[in-house]
Amino acid sequence: MENGVHMITAASPNSVISEQFKTLRTNIQFSNADSSYRTLMLTSSIASEGKSTIAANLAVTFANQGLHTLLVDADMRRPTINATFSISNPKGLTNFLTDRDFDVNEAIYATSVDNLFVMPSGPVPPNPAELLSSHRMDSLIKALSEQLDLVIYDAPPVLSVTDAQILGTKVDGTILVVRKNVAEKEAVRRSVSALNQVKAKIIGTVLNDVENAGGGGYYGYYGYGYYGKTDKKRQAR
Repeated sequence: MENGVHMITAASPNSVISEQFKTLRTNIQFSNADSSYRTLMLTSSIASEGKSTIAANLAVTFANQGLHTLLVDADMRRPTINATFSISNPKGLTNFLTDRDFDVNEAIYATSVDNLFVMPSGPVPPNPAELLSSHRMDSLIKALSEQLDLVIYDAPPVLSVTDAQILGTKVDGTILVVRKNVAEKEAVRRSVSALNQVKAKIIGTVLNDVENAGGGGYYGYYGYGYYGKTDKKRQAR
C-alpha cells in the first residue's frame, strides 16, 4: 500500500495487458444496454486480490476513451491513491465528509493522464462506515455523477468491514475482483450473498492473476462475467 499500484495502462498503453483492460471496459459498457453507468464500485472478498490495481488501471482506460473519469479512494483504512499518484499529505474524502465547510474541489487532483482525476481517502478516520452511510456521502455521489462521465470507487474488501455493502447500495454497479490462489470459493460466495443482501447490483466479476498459455503472470488474463438473481455466474468473455 505504501508504494501504490502498478499503472500498466499508463506506462504501456499498447501492451497485451492494457488490451485486457480495454476488453474489460468494453464488457462493462455493453453490460447495460439501456444506459451508461455513471458510478461503479470495485471490491473483493478479502485483501490482496488486486482490486485497487484493477480500479486504477480501469479508470485510465475509461479516461483514454475521452470520458472525464474520477477515481475515488473509498478504502479509508488501506488507501492507495496517494502513493500511486505521488500525492503528499493529501486532503480527500474524509475531509469532505467530516468538514461541512470543506470545498470538495480541494480533494480532487488532476493526473498526468488526460481526463483522469483522483480523490484520495484523506486522513484515516475512526468511523469509515458511518461516514460512508451519511447523507453527506449521498450528496457527494450525486454531485460527482452529475459533473463527471464516470466515477469509480475503490472500496474495502466485503468480508473485512461493512463499507463495501454500504457503498454498494449507492452506486450504479459493483464489480467483484477474485484472485486465483488467494480467494476461497466460500469467501466469494459469502461476498456475493452479502452484496445481494443489501441489493447491491453486481454487474460482473474479474478473475485476476490467471496465467495464459504463454505464462503471462499477474495480469495474464482477466475473466469477466456477472451474477444473476440466482447467483449463478455466466461468462461473457
